[in-house]
Amino acid sequence: MYQTILLSVDLGDPSSWERAAPTAVALGKQFGAKIEVVTVIPDFGMPLVANHFPQDFADKAKAASDAELKKLCEQQIPADLLAGSRVVHGTIYKEVIAAADDCGCDVIVMASHRPEMSDYLLGPNAARVARHAKQSVMIVRN
Repeated sequence: MYQTILLSVDLGDPSSWERAAPTAVALGKQFGAKIEVVTVIPDFGMPLVANHFPQDFADKAKAASDAELKKLCEQQIPADLLAGSRVVHGTIYKEVIAAADDCGCDVIVMASHRPEMSDYLLGPNAARVARHAKQSVMIVRN
């Protein structure tokens, strides 16, 4: 049923992978699918924002995030299921959808929201991904 799974994580929020990663791994094992992991960092290229950071800040942030994501993948995703990982800049829901389209995934797995939110609504990024993605989206509640 699934050949490629996109797992979206927020490196600054463990709740984004604590339940979603095991879910993606279980799906991967059940269907013999590969898992692509993506994280999105803010786009520092906007003039208003970029002027407050050193010139090479975005490159350094991406390199640091890439190293952290690779470490997370080693800990959470079995090597035989891992297709790859990527760090992208931009708006979270747009970049998750773009990554899903780019890797040709069949399903996107992501957490619903940060644990400090006390309501039962989806977070805005999960809701937007679910609404706009061409792929199936599995929202894992914390």
